[in-house]
Amino acid sequence: MTTQTRRERERAQREQQIVAAARELAETEGWEAVTTRRLAAEIEYSQPVLYSHFKGKSAIMTAVAVQGFEELADEVRAARTAARGTRDALAAVATAYTDFARKRPALYDAMFTHAVDLSFASPNTPAHLRNGFDEILQAVEPLAADDDPGILTETFWASLHGLAMLERSGRLPADLRGHRLDLLIGRFAPEAT
Repeated sequence: MTTQTRRERERAQREQQIVAAARELAETEGWEAVTTRRLAAEIEYSQPVLYSHFKGKSAIMTAVAVQGFEELADEVRAARTAARGTRDALAAVATAYTDFARKRPALYDAMFTHAVDLSFASPNTPAHLRNGFDEILQAVEPLAADDDPGILTETFWASLHGLAMLERSGRLPADLRGHRLDLLIGRFAPEAT
């Protein structure tokens, strides 16, 4: 192994360590607790080392969001492909999506509620952001009929996001989550297919 290769591997490991520490701290104490000073102490590196990898908290949050989009796409894909039939695939996607948002609130916030340096809904949108949407699209598209599949998918996704956020904020009771998802699926896929 060359010295350059070793350095690159060590740099990537440090970056992953920083991102992992930020995620853990955000999930346990909230994003307000994530500061470069606190992260430096957590991973036992100096702040200049952190700044050699990331410009600041926003860049770290962006890296966390990227990981989140990759994980969300994987979970939604696994749910969709394990399902049998169109309606079951849509229900599996809805459940996987809302479970992801509920189980990882700080990660979900980094992805969808905090300002991060990522381009959404444009030709420049990176693949790791499009993959999750594309997984939802694959579940919704067979139900589109005369509707634009992309817009229908955006509407379904917006419904899932709204349900997740309203439940998390306590504005919707969590014990009715399954009933709400059943109603949503029933409107998008009224017949078992």
